[in-house]
Amino acid sequence: FMAKPFPDSSGSGQHVHFSLLDETGANVFNDGSEAGTVMMRHAIGGLLAAMETATLIFAPHLNSYRRLQPGSHAPTAQCWAYENRTAAIRIPGGGPTARRIEHRVAGADANPYLLLATLLGSALDGIDACIVPPAAITGDAYESDIPQLPTSWGRAIDIFENGAPFLKNTFDPLFSRLYALCKRQEWEAFGERMSEFEVNTYLEVV
Repeated sequence: FMAKPFPDSSGSGQHVHFSLLDETGANVFNDGSEAGTVMMRHAIGGLLAAMETATLIFAPHLNSYRRLQPGSHAPTAQCWAYENRTAAIRIPGGGPTARRIEHRVAGADANPYLLLATLLGSALDGIDACIVPPAAITGDAYESDIPQLPTSWGRAIDIFENGAPFLKNTFDPLFSRLYALCKRQEWEAFGERMSEFEVNTYLEVV
């Protein structure tokens, strides 16, 4: 379940596809077209609003950030698109009754319970607050001028600790504080260790 066990190969993702059904069993993201409903876009707005803060949930380990690199088949930009696998949130094609959201950020190393709670809570926040997302992108998200996901574990921990209203509605503040403290302790433990590559590179050169 490592996110990036092999440097020269694509990493392992934990993409989540979901839709929402009403009391009759109808898909509330389906408006009979490829575009999807306003409610679907509000859910996307909530997901995007929480995405930066929630990166520590999606990418919880040092190795996680080796996967989130440009051109690696993993998303790096905070955006959404229709049938575009370079975007963090993708709306797959297919029949309207199957209209759904694919969230593509998490790696195989993410805790699935925390991941699903984050996605459903953020989507619900977006629906409740009627958050309108930016326009869906077209083209290669790696080459677009779009806000980027945190590129390092330490930065993701800092952002998570600062928090956001959306995640506070999903997780108890005590949980969020303890989760961040555990991850910071883990990050510091890795920082105290030197790899063989580091020693071989610098020992007789610097």
